[in-house]
Amino acid sequence: MIMCSFQSIPSVLATFPKMANTPCSFSKFFMPSTHLNSGSKETKDMKKPYCAKSMAPEKVELFKSTEGWARDSILPLLKPVEKSWQPADLLPDSASDGFVEQVKELRERAKEIPDDYLVAIVGNMVTEEALPMYQSRVSSTEIYRDETGRDDTPWAIWSRGWSAEENRHGDLLNKYLYLSGRIDIKQVEKTIQYMIASGTDFGFGDNPYHFSVYTSVQERATFIAHGNTAKLALQHGDSKLAQICGTIASDEKRHETAYSRIVKKLFELDPTEAMVAFADMLRIRMIMPGHSMYDGKDEQLFDHVSNVLMRIGVYTTTDYINVLEHFVGIWNIEKLEGLKSDGKIAQDYVCGLPERLRKMEERALARATQAPAISFSWVFDREV
Repeated sequence: MIMCSFQSIPSVLATFPKMANTPCSFSKFFMPSTHLNSGSKETKDMKKPYCAKSMAPEKVELFKSTEGWARDSILPLLKPVEKSWQPADLLPDSASDGFVEQVKELRERAKEIPDDYLVAIVGNMVTEEALPMYQSRVSSTEIYRDETGRDDTPWAIWSRGWSAEENRHGDLLNKYLYLSGRIDIKQVEKTIQYMIASGTDFGFGDNPYHFSVYTSVQERATFIAHGNTAKLALQHGDSKLAQICGTIASDEKRHETAYSRIVKKLFELDPTEAMVAFADMLRIRMIMPGHSMYDGKDEQLFDHVSNVLMRIGVYTTTDYINVLEHFVGIWNIEKLEGLKSDGKIAQDYVCGLPERLRKMEERALARATQAPAISFSWVFDREV
């Protein structure tokens, strides 16, 4: 999910120098947290990051002109409810006489799963469960905005349909992990509540150009992360969990297709604005969906989970660079012509970024590998 699935752009990016003239002015991830008292000095001292400006009226009209195209090319990527999988399809049947035995089999399969994998998949699940926060953010974005809650624009229909499909992901992972008995479910539930209550600012304002780029990258990253957890589940002997993660990954791939089509259309209609938006979102290092994660104990929980993801291969610097190269390719970035001066500057930045990041891969992996063991409340305070 774009904003719901936990994946971290590895911390190496935090050391990468920002380009001159970048429109965003913050040097590290902004992390609002409800465990800070709203009247405290810490809260008052927090500075809200600023990034994308609202769209000019002519850009709004240009985006609106694509509504017919969106109905034909984007909405068909939503699956009808009656043809969609549901969590019950992949979980023990609670109405069955064999329910208890099915749960025993689930727990037997899950008992050998190591703690680092559990931390990774709980991180994925927690971010999936924060869906209300993301849906409210989507609905406040220009063009995608759903004024009545039942608007019939293709963008509002898409965002509601996307949200409905994504809702199953957290439900499925939550129920499976609860039945496994391997995690401290109350600590996980507290983490979810903290995260939704804290809210987040992704840095793209209400600009749909920036939002569409952000979601394209996020959905592909989520597809990769869930795919990797599926592979690891198989290695740990849990074929059902592998099926669950693979099923979620296939949804994320379909959602990536939708958002990447939207951005590709923007490159056709307004290449300079789209190019600048792509560069902007890379320059601010994309605030991750789970960056406000907190369990009531660990104020650096997001960073600690990120290190685990990196270390066990769920989502790495290499994955992130591959994601960038993927979009540079499918959006034909290197061959774009007719760009204005700011578009050309953005194009040079984007095309050169993957190679520069390649030089930092080993350093990023070493940093994650050498990170000290951390106690995680999700696995009953055992060190990982």
